Amino acid sequence: MKCYICAKEGKEMDAVAICIVCGMGVCMDHLVREEMEVWKGDYPFPSKKLKKTIPRIVCQICYSAYKED
Repeated sequence: MKCYICAKEGKEMDAVAICIVCGMGVCMDHLVREEMEVWKGDYPFPSKKLKKTIPRIVCQICYSAYKED
């Protein structure tokens, strides 16, 4: 699998990960690995934030949307 962002730029780079949000293959230059909050939602609501975080890999596009306020 090739990096989708590199391919759009006319480059050919192997993907090393898949974004957990959009499923895009990304190379080391276009991924973000970050500890993200985990929420547990049971019925009935409300959800609650768990104490520990989980390391996640996302593409730069989804990361910027996730961090947008």
